[in-house]
Amino acid sequence: MKAWRVHHIGEPREAMRLDEVPTPEPGPGQVLLRVRAAAVNFPDAMLCRGEYQVRPPLPFTPGVEMCGEVAALGPGVTGPGTGARVISSAALPGGAFAEYALVPAAGVLPAPEALDDAEAAALHIAYQTGWFGLHRRAGLRPGETLLVHAAAGGVGSAAVQLGKAAGATVIGVVGGPDKARAARELGADIVVDRHAEDFVAVVKEATAGRGADVVYDPVGGDSYTRSTKCIAFEGRIVVVGFAGGTVPAPGLNHALVKNYSILGLHWGLYAVRDPEAVRHAHDELTRLASTGPVRPLVSARLPLAEAADAVARVSEGLTTGRLVVLP
Repeated sequence: MKAWRVHHIGEPREAMRLDEVPTPEPGPGQVLLRVRAAAVNFPDAMLCRGEYQVRPPLPFTPGVEMCGEVAALGPGVTGPGTGARVISSAALPGGAFAEYALVPAAGVLPAPEALDDAEAAALHIAYQTGWFGLHRRAGLRPGETLLVHAAAGGVGSAAVQLGKAAGATVIGVVGGPDKARAARELGADIVVDRHAEDFVAVVKEATAGRGADVVYDPVGGDSYTRSTKCIAFEGRIVVVGFAGGTVPAPGLNHALVKNYSILGLHWGLYAVRDPEAVRHAHDELTRLASTGPVRPLVSARLPLAEAADAVARVSEGLTTGRLVVLP
């Protein structure tokens, strides 16, 4: 089979190489998937650079989530049946940018019928992260104001849709007019182009000075720091990632004085510590996909040969919505 592999740490276009490798055989507790679609994520670039919290041994195949078709079951695995369409996180070092991938049977979930392969692949991590961040961590309530950074990106676009589905007023922050149009199409009530406007002033004006009840921040750096200037009394800042490249050092005295909470979110821990909660979230996301509020914004569907370039483009912040590779 064909599979992209990282043979040395570096930038995606240089580090990733398309190889011919043996098709793996599933062992106990494993499922072999024929990859139908693999969504590109910012962590794929971090894996190539050796900057992610997980550092698989070289060579490894990046690609952290997929929609696939069950090709074979390992010994003792009873389901889902061969041919079933499913979604799953990858089991590194054997990631999703390949024609086949081995995944743990316990993490395989049915692909929502309302979504095509590319949309289903893009649903998994970003929307699970959004669900846990907004509902389990921040307790977002109807009528509250949600501020979403990188609102036209993969993680941010999911938060915009989930915030609207929860009955919140959503303010999306983006970089550039194309991304502003995408955020409006996703349903954001107010869109701020950070290149042209100060989101702090916009939030304060939109909330009559009260501030945002929840901030969803996958960017870090200055986005986080400035968010503390427009967070509401008893507001909640959900720290999702640091796509801006800088990990902020929060002033805890400021959190004390303004009575707001700083909440960390590492979704992968739920798959280990509370898999039942992951399955419950998937059921809710499937319901929202079937009724309409949730549909991943897939801006491009690309052949396997373009996976390395797609990872680089996402890491450079040059995309809106999701890029999906179709092996």
